[in-house]
Amino acid sequence: MTIGKGNWTADREAFRGGLELSDSGPLAEQFARLTKALLNAPTVADVLDQVVTAAHRVVPGADLVSITLRTADGIFHTPVTTSEVAIELDRIQYETGEGPCVEAARNPGPAQVRSDDMGIEPAWPRFGPEAARRDVHSVLSVALMPDARPPRYSGALNIYSRRRGALAPDAHEPALLLATHASLALAGTASVTRADLTAAQLRRAIESRDVIGQAKGILMARRGISADDAFDELRRASQNLNIKLTDVARILTARPTDLDLAGALGLADTDD
Repeated sequence: MTIGKGNWTADREAFRGGLELSDSGPLAEQFARLTKALLNAPTVADVLDQVVTAAHRVVPGADLVSITLRTADGIFHTPVTTSEVAIELDRIQYETGEGPCVEAARNPGPAQVRSDDMGIEPAWPRFGPEAARRDVHSVLSVALMPDARPPRYSGALNIYSRRRGALAPDAHEPALLLATHASLALAGTASVTRADLTAAQLRRAIESRDVIGQAKGILMARRGISADDAFDELRRASQNLNIKLTDVARILTARPTDLDLAGALGLADTDD
């Protein structure tokens, strides 16, 4: 495990300068689009949701992403994530009091915490083997709001990989930039309560359930399969295309003739 101890104030100013994104490469373009989207996000919860989605897309080796927030009285929770597995990994850390996300989210805490093989990580004798049993082996957690004062939260952006050593040595660079987006959103509000974030998470869960139900209905009607089989098809397409299941469902309901998605779902040849 390696722990970075950079000066957050200096880093934050450097990252703010980096938001000009003068480079014209694909990564810079993605961050430029993300910046515009974040500026238009209606709530802090929406900003956090976009940050984890972006991290899943732009950090090489990222398979699961979550955000940990820690209240002033030391209670941890996960308001946004790309995967139920990430929620489970975070929960184990909160219960055992060990692991990268609780270390990075503590105030004061390290700027970043990483491990290339959690299963043998001596610092996490309880959490590390539990992560390995879930076939998750590498991790990078980057601090959010390390200088937070009540009622604001401290926290961490957590990036997990299913492969050992999959997160490159420079993976912290896009992660830190994304963490800065989240931190500035959190800093821009007087307080963010757990109830606020939980309500926003519940709203997104309901919306996700609805769109997944619509997508399942499309597959059931067009392929003559059961609801369980339709969900399995959506899940496999999500894995094959490396996008969230909810996004697969949303694309299918909005653009049912999308060729890449139709092929992944076995629909390309079913239309008359």
